[in-house]
Amino acid sequence: MSHSSDSLVAHHFEDIEQQNESAVLGMWLFLGQEIMFFGGLFAVYLVYRFKYPDAWAAGSTDLDITLGTFNTVVLLVSSLTMAMGVWSAQTGRQKSLIRYLLATLVLGSTFLVVKFFEYKHKWDYHHVPGPSFSFQSEHFPNAAESNVQLFYTLYFIMTGMHALHMVIGAGLLIWLIVLAWKGKFGPHNFMKVELTGFYWHFVDIVWVFLFPLLYLINRHH
Repeated sequence: MSHSSDSLVAHHFEDIEQQNESAVLGMWLFLGQEIMFFGGLFAVYLVYRFKYPDAWAAGSTDLDITLGTFNTVVLLVSSLTMAMGVWSAQTGRQKSLIRYLLATLVLGSTFLVVKFFEYKHKWDYHHVPGPSFSFQSEHFPNAAESNVQLFYTLYFIMTGMHALHMVIGAGLLIWLIVLAWKGKFGPHNFMKVELTGFYWHFVDIVWVFLFPLLYLINRHH
């Protein structure tokens, strides 16, 4: 073990390899409970999706597929830039690391800005669940307004929780950028970047499931 890596080992670990393995295991355990959390939301969604198909289709037709598709592409590209950031950290490319982390932050912020305008559209047209909720569908006249409101309740909970995870991810990226600017990462010290990459990819994968479930419901009966 080199002196540089030795200085990075906490006192309760034998070496850098054990410390890194423990960190990765901890992140996988964290992501496991995140999967259970989102899995519960997906289960509730699917139950009501089959119970109220017209309401789900009516609500889905009101979502903007163009913006949803754009945001999907944005997140997929951000996964690439995040992966390249991890590679840059592992190979000691400090300038590239900063550039890729900044690119990932910009892409994540773009996603959140687009989502804000989607939410604003729902607010302006009274499609936010609550006392002022109002919804009518010409294509799905059998869709009860109360059931469509349930669709939007799950829509806001699921996409809102995803957006919250995006905000947390953006905060982690800013933290990493500051550390990278100070030259804190290299071939022997990249685990913070790699673990953040795990988290970022997980959040992107969640959206890959949310997009078809919410935006691409079969609109023809």
